[in-house]
Amino acid sequence: MDIELARTFLEVMSAGSFCGAAERLHVSQTTVTARVQSLEETVSCQLFVRNRSGAKLTAEGERFVAYATTLVQTWECAKAEMKLPRGRESRLRVGAETSLWNPVLTSWVAWLQQYCPSVAVNADVSDAKTLLRKLEKGLLDAAIVHQPNYFSGFMVEQLLEEKLIHVQVPDKPTPNLFVDWGPEFKAQYDAALPQPRQAAFSFNLGPLALRVMLSGGGNGYFRTRVVESHLRSGELERVIGSPEFTHPVFLVYRSPCSDSTLSMGLEGLRSIVRDHAEWQV
Repeated sequence: MDIELARTFLEVMSAGSFCGAAERLHVSQTTVTARVQSLEETVSCQLFVRNRSGAKLTAEGERFVAYATTLVQTWECAKAEMKLPRGRESRLRVGAETSLWNPVLTSWVAWLQQYCPSVAVNADVSDAKTLLRKLEKGLLDAAIVHQPNYFSGFMVEQLLEEKLIHVQVPDKPTPNLFVDWGPEFKAQYDAALPQPRQAAFSFNLGPLALRVMLSGGGNGYFRTRVVESHLRSGELERVIGSPEFTHPVFLVYRSPCSDSTLSMGLEGLRSIVRDHAEWQV
């Protein structure tokens, strides 16, 4: 649908009349009338009731407001995204789960800044479901996640092998802290451990749970590289006899990768992962 039709609809609604909308859009009232009629024919319903006082939305028009707003906003965002900043020749849109933005995404963006000065970078931090949905819609070029979706047309490769281990504060091993590391972890946890995972404290962000445990005591499952320094210092100790769970990190991108900018960016990510095996992801 012509975006100008949706924009004109919103202007008529805001101005309260066809005449007012024409003044705001710098077009004739006849043009506004023609656009609204064309829009009404397209959606097969009447959107405005015109009278001496102006134009009022019909019930169908009120329902259409949200759709028209989304259309116009999406178009404006698309134009902004497609327009490259001065001095940039291409754009790379990358994302990572909240728990992976530091240092994985941070280091990747820093690498792009140093080695790809002509590339504009959009970095997105969100949950895996949102990132993968954006990737599928073409709003992202690549995403770093713990639990990928294996759908047609996309490549999934493992970046890092991580484990979740059970640790506790030596002199204060309670309360139990449950960190939701995702559906795969919960399935492994329920299958391996007899006790239920209900706990007095539960979190969906590992770094927050770790800070709480270090300051107030307790026990829970955390990523090996994150707790390694705390184990060496004696602040934490492993819970003897508790199982370990896998928690790998994956890179997901569209395949085949014919975009030279994306190919270069992916190679950069792989290189910094190889060079920083000690990363506390």
